[in-house]
Amino acid sequence: MNQVEIMVIGGGPAGLCAALAASSLGAKVLIAERDDIAGGQLVKQTHKFFGSEKQYAGDRGIQIGQMLLDNAQADPNIEIWTDSTVLGIYEDGIVTVEHEGAHAKIKPERIIIATGAAEKFLSFPGNDLPGIYGAGAVQTLMNVAGVKPAQSVLMVGAGNIGLIVSYQLKQAGVEVSAVIEGLPTIGGYLVHASKIQRAGIPVLTRHTILEAYGDGKVEGAVIAEINEKWQPIPGTEQKIPCDAICLAVGLSPLTELAWQAGCEMAYIRELSGHVPIVDDYLETTRPGIYCAGDVSGIEEASSAMVEGRLAGISAAASLGFGKEQVEELQKAAMSELDELRAGPMGAHIRLGLEKVAAKGGSKICS
Repeated sequence: MNQVEIMVIGGGPAGLCAALAASSLGAKVLIAERDDIAGGQLVKQTHKFFGSEKQYAGDRGIQIGQMLLDNAQADPNIEIWTDSTVLGIYEDGIVTVEHEGAHAKIKPERIIIATGAAEKFLSFPGNDLPGIYGAGAVQTLMNVAGVKPAQSVLMVGAGNIGLIVSYQLKQAGVEVSAVIEGLPTIGGYLVHASKIQRAGIPVLTRHTILEAYGDGKVEGAVIAEINEKWQPIPGTEQKIPCDAICLAVGLSPLTELAWQAGCEMAYIRELSGHVPIVDDYLETTRPGIYCAGDVSGIEEASSAMVEGRLAGISAAASLGFGKEQVEELQKAAMSELDELRAGPMGAHIRLGLEKVAAKGGSKICS
């Protein structure tokens, strides 16, 4: 039986920042990461971050991920287990992990769940043909494995991920036939939309995919314009030849461990699914278990990093670390989250957090 003060489940941006924050106050931390390297989505994000200097604005995701990982690996208070899948969190506080081909048991005093999110999918005829990918999978192929995923791609979804990956496909020499979006307006930041439009990629709003076709693999798609009720408008169908279809239609929080641990959950549409109810310090309804990052609501990586920091500070503080500086550090993190969630782009997040608060928790920081 391994005992540790704080166990962080997930070594992405939220998990790494949680571990570093807890360690900075003196706590010993174990990170369990299922992939062969920590960093989460950052390891494949080649675009530059926005925001403020505090959230590494101007740096690329891969640079931020490497910096966080280097800091964690150099920290004597932090141990990182890679290729390690957490299997369960049980009533007695035991966490089981598949690690190095064996079944390990951990007894942490505090747990931070930072498992991130999974890509959503769409149902349509032909969606099981080879050549249909999630946008994150395409990023992994290009930016991690160095594999060109296709010759011509139809992108479904014009949020930030769809726009960013479309531009990266273009940079990799892949033709992007079109970006289609069901909403009447582009959902991502204007700077990303402008880049792909300057590259000559058409963006078709109020359009959806009707089917994929091909003999044993994707050879094209049928798309159509939709009305206000999201129904296809007859006569607007058109065929788009392509050898891959990329789905960038959102993410869902990966909450299986929170459910299994007995945390109170709620479906919050604005946060993209079922999420754990947490208080201002990101502690769930099961004492000693905290959640940070996309597992408690889909946001940008900048917010995930700040939430990770807040969860790490809070978990360490609950063990008696950093008594004199904890309150100031928590307030600073909460203030940063308020800034990141301000303005029109953060309206749905603020509404989702109000619903969390109404159910007995709170992620409202101001």
